[in-house]
Amino acid sequence: MVLSEKEAGRRLTSAAARGDAAEVRRVLEDCRVHPDTVNEFGKTALQVMMMGNTSVACLLLESGANPNIQDRFGITPAHDAARTGFLDTLRVLVDFGADVNVPDQSGVLPIHLAIREGYRDVVEYLAPRSNLGHQDTRGDNALDIAKATCTPDLVELLKRQLESTLAFQS
Repeated sequence: MVLSEKEAGRRLTSAAARGDAAEVRRVLEDCRVHPDTVNEFGKTALQVMMMGNTSVACLLLESGANPNIQDRFGITPAHDAARTGFLDTLRVLVDFGADVNVPDQSGVLPIHLAIREGYRDVVEYLAPRSNLGHQDTRGDNALDIAKATCTPDLVELLKRQLESTLAFQS
């Protein structure tokens, strides 16, 4: 089936947003649609996919979707997964090359979002992979954000990670 690029992007992103892995596979394979084809809003399937659906993420990434694609605000799928607490999806993205140190236009990293939302498991996963000294445009780093959100357990987790990183670099 031959689809216009606009229609192909709409069908692929719609299936991904619903979490319909079978339809995502069909559109990718039968219609030979590139996984980074955008919909009418300029978003790819990876950007709009149901975040908790790792099978859709895997299908798209295995088909060549860019795990570091950014929207007009600089937000990547890793930002979305961290903000919503979907650790399994975040792991899949990282396994396929997502860079968790890509800031959005406000300088925010995925770990900053996970800290703000209180997703300890996501913060634990991201801490050793993230540039904890990176500052957003307000000048806050991960530890500053944890302190501001009054989450002592995350403050301690980040302090331990920073100490571990410094010891490793010595």
